[in-house]
Amino acid sequence: MTTTLSPPPASSRPERGGFGRVLHAEWTKFRTVRGWVFGTVGALVLICLVGLLATAASNDGGLNASKLPVGPSGEAVNDAFYFMHQPQKGDGVITVSVSLLTGRVASTPTEDKPGLAPWAKAGIIVKDSLEPGSSYASMMVTGDHGVRMQYDYTHDTAGLPGAVSTEAPRWLRLARSGDTVTGYQSTDGTTWAEVGTARLSGLSESPQVGLFVTSPSATEETGTGTGFVPAVATGTFGALTLSGGWGGDAWQDRQVSDGAGTNGSYSRSTKGEVVPTGTGYSITGAGDIAPVVGGPAAGGVRIVSNFLVGAFAGLIVMVVVAAGYVTVEYRRGLIGVTFAASPRRGRVLVTKALVVGFAAFLAGTIAAAVMVPLGGSRSLANGFPVLTVPPSTELRVIVGTGLLLAAACVFALSVGAILRRSAVTITVVVVGMVLPYLLATASVLPPAASDWLLKVTPAAGFAIQQTVTHYDQVVTVYSPAHGYFPLAPWEGFAVLCAYAAVAFAGALVLIRRRDV
Repeated sequence: MTTTLSPPPASSRPERGGFGRVLHAEWTKFRTVRGWVFGTVGALVLICLVGLLATAASNDGGLNASKLPVGPSGEAVNDAFYFMHQPQKGDGVITVSVSLLTGRVASTPTEDKPGLAPWAKAGIIVKDSLEPGSSYASMMVTGDHGVRMQYDYTHDTAGLPGAVSTEAPRWLRLARSGDTVTGYQSTDGTTWAEVGTARLSGLSESPQVGLFVTSPSATEETGTGTGFVPAVATGTFGALTLSGGWGGDAWQDRQVSDGAGTNGSYSRSTKGEVVPTGTGYSITGAGDIAPVVGGPAAGGVRIVSNFLVGAFAGLIVMVVVAAGYVTVEYRRGLIGVTFAASPRRGRVLVTKALVVGFAAFLAGTIAAAVMVPLGGSRSLANGFPVLTVPPSTELRVIVGTGLLLAAACVFALSVGAILRRSAVTITVVVVGMVLPYLLATASVLPPAASDWLLKVTPAAGFAIQQTVTHYDQVVTVYSPAHGYFPLAPWEGFAVLCAYAAVAFAGALVLIRRRDV
């Protein structure tokens, strides 16, 4: 008896390749189409070319960038003020009253008038050294923000509100113990209240301590917007009281920093000086002790994002590549072949997103890695100071530029899979992402409208390139046109990613429901 064996049943839908094989196929497809490869390389080159053009100008009369101080945390700072000082040898306390703070602002190139900048400062300071950018802690009265304790440029704590006057003087005190400095305030010189404490890591054994006065530039509204004019401040101090580690050295006075920094200057008729009054001192000064910021207050300073101004142009090129990467298969009727080779359509879209996203990430990251140091060196060579940022911020901007292009490409790819038309896809993405960015940063819209666009549209993703920080204690124009975005870097990037994720999810649903 013969037994006939039947073959095992064949799978009704055989697997035609795992994820790795599909990914390899899509990568091969991408790298063998010259237009997509040339487009990716072109995006990289375009970012660099536009950046080079943006840094081509010279500034022969500008600030010397090599003298832009760097603070303890690595940020660029202004450290310019008039200082009456002597070394403090060990722990000790300095106390003084301030009975008046007045000022003058330039009204013409040769004349000035009474006026006081809101953040003009007069007070006492413990400073590690006379080197600009060195660590410090200070207590002060201000033009319009009451008593403050500030230290190491970025830290600001409010004390008593209100302006100082002969009828309402303020007493200020700094007590040093090792590398810890505590600030106190009083309205009568008898009852004291603590304002804050600063730990100045590595504070020298003999820091420079004394009285200081400074004033940033005053704002002036003009027909073209907010302008800045030279301003000086004069503080009237009572008698100094010293206790603890003082060596009896003679008081000296000088302007810290060669000039008044990026955000301050003396008018032609004023200068820094100390004048004894019999009961104390009158000190005049200009400059600022604060971080360097963007906008008009920065003077000729360039920020890192200036070197990456070409990112939007490179992004447009990559959007064209990403849109064509999926729509060309619909236009030429090849999408059916792709889906036949890999029946899991979602897998195809995922691998396409990985391939074009990776290519865009490489292009953006390499371009930024080239332009950030190159733009900085070109700016320095051409006479423009550069706003120094910590290495972690620089790394975030470089990698973030690559992520920006990658997320935009995934967004464009997803929209392309939904619309299946290259021209329409490119238009939708450019109008939704690039146009809002250009409108917001070109100063053609009111600030509120610019901020709104950069909060709710995919253009929010450009915030990943932001390197300047909003500081309440520094007056400037905080707007997208000057590098300030309404969202934090990663928050803005998250908005773009949300758009890309929603579009990608919609594309997955549609390609599974369609015949092809």
